[in-house]
Amino acid sequence: MNLILFGPPGVGKGTQGEKISSEYGLSHLAMGDILRAAVRDQTEAGIRAKSFMDAGKLVPDTVVVSMIEDRIIAEDGKGFLLDGFPRNVAQARALDVMLSQHALKIDRIVFMDAPEENLINRLSGRLICRACGFGFHRQYSPPLKSGWCDRCGGELYQRDDDREDVIAHRLEVYREQTAPLLDFYQHQKGFFKLDAGGKMDAVFAALKEAVSE
Repeated sequence: MNLILFGPPGVGKGTQGEKISSEYGLSHLAMGDILRAAVRDQTEAGIRAKSFMDAGKLVPDTVVVSMIEDRIIAEDGKGFLLDGFPRNVAQARALDVMLSQHALKIDRIVFMDAPEENLINRLSGRLICRACGFGFHRQYSPPLKSGWCDRCGGELYQRDDDREDVIAHRLEVYREQTAPLLDFYQHQKGFFKLDAGGKMDAVFAALKEAVSE
């Protein structure tokens, strides 16, 4: 089974993507992780991407799709979940072309949505461990000791892009670039719209139901 999970920043794609991937034995392909790994490992696509990043430019869609293609091929037939990709309609069309070249297709497309107030609260309260990268939340999943990671004892910090002023900009960019994906996907077979504004367990139960239909 191959899935796409998309929606606004802070809607819970990463958290729910990890849970649903584990539940169904899928490869969780998070675009941010793929980009960082490709640059670190100096793959052909990673080297090309770094040249754009170092120049302060957006990584072209063709390079991004190449990274996704490399990972899907490496999984050798294992089902996958795409998280954070595609980000725009051009990437979605390029993804369709690439998958068809490998006789693959997307089985489920899940659009996760939540009220903007929820998104801002979730993002502005996130804390990340500098040492192990594990995430906490000031309100929903606070650490046992304020400012320090429960897992490894590392220092917790707030990412720059989780400040409220930056969040507002991220949501604006989402509305301009990624929201049109809803128009692109909502009439396709296997599309589901999911209310992700509730508690984590309830959202996961709804997501499982959508995926298993």
